[in-house]
Amino acid sequence: MEKNQKIKGILFDLDGTLVDTAPDFILSLNNILLKHKYPRLDDQLIRSHVSDGSKKLTTLGFGINEDDPDFNMLRIEFLAEYKKNLLKNSFLFDGVSHLIKFLNNQKVQFGIVTNKPREYAEPLIDNFDELKRSRVLVCSDDIKESKPSPIGIEKALKELNIKNTECLYVGDHPVDMLAGKNAGLEVIACYYGYSLSINNNQYTSNIINKPEELIDFVKNQI
Repeated sequence: MEKNQKIKGILFDLDGTLVDTAPDFILSLNNILLKHKYPRLDDQLIRSHVSDGSKKLTTLGFGINEDDPDFNMLRIEFLAEYKKNLLKNSFLFDGVSHLIKFLNNQKVQFGIVTNKPREYAEPLIDNFDELKRSRVLVCSDDIKESKPSPIGIEKALKELNIKNTECLYVGDHPVDMLAGKNAGLEVIACYYGYSLSINNNQYTSNIINKPEELIDFVKNQI
């Protein structure tokens, strides 16, 4: 962020950043594992890989790679089960409501750029009044390349009509950090999410340990 440059917008990742979707992924993957007579996985193990996507979770659960002839079938079953459970137990992280209220009061636009396909992202967002205030949603199937490509973030910036120097990108996964940097944004690492921590964050970034910590950062930039 350039010196004295005011923040006009913030773009967020979805899973592990705004919404804790892990409980529904845990339920869904273990249901499919049980169906196929595989042992259930530890909740924390699944949680730590939620932001890696359905391919990683299928590999993790069944101990197979993408070349396995059953991989696509099992992944499709898992996704179908997740779609059934999408809104059962997921919740906003503590402090997200306060953060969004603050941004709204300060007239700072916010949007969401996620690697989640739209058929799962839209119902999830519509389930929370706070997230309905999002000015833009860019999903993996809206663009040619998902994160860490900057294309989704660049699309969101265009729709918000703001420059990359006027916006932050907030996420909980290394691909979020790389996508934000590739798009020329200042990035914020969420250490309360699934994938990033002081032990594996290789990127120069500000960090937050809870959503409300972003408020103090923004106050100095508006």
